[in-house]
Amino acid sequence: MTTLPLRILSAEDATDDLPAVLALPNDEDPLSLADRLEGLQRIELNFPKFTDGRAYSQAFLLRRRLGFKGDIRATGDVLIDQLVQMSRLGFSSAVLKPGVDASAAERQFARFAAFYQGDAVHPQPHFVDAAAPAAA
Repeated sequence: MTTLPLRILSAEDATDDLPAVLALPNDEDPLSLADRLEGLQRIELNFPKFTDGRAYSQAFLLRRRLGFKGDIRATGDVLIDQLVQMSRLGFSSAVLKPGVDASAAERQFARFAAFYQGDAVHPQPHFVDAAAPAAA
């Protein structure tokens, strides 16, 4: 089994009792949270419909500019063909709609196992890692 860069959850598995969870509306600027991130364990970003991509920008800002280390969870209209991009932009978990096959979602990560350019999680481009001298 491969280790996925993104935890995929069914709607039933997505309930837990974390005390420090913030649901950020997709029209709110995540930079306004800079002084409230400490102690947060998860931030939930909503996709009201799959064509609304504002949560991608929010996740990127939370990871790269604000350095949020907790769980960033995608909720709402999450499609399996968006999961790889979500992972690259900083999401660490995603809740699939009822009836969506999690194994089909996992296959997306096998199809797109590596990328040349950097992203929110791994900012160094691939060629920098490839050019590093091998440890002797």
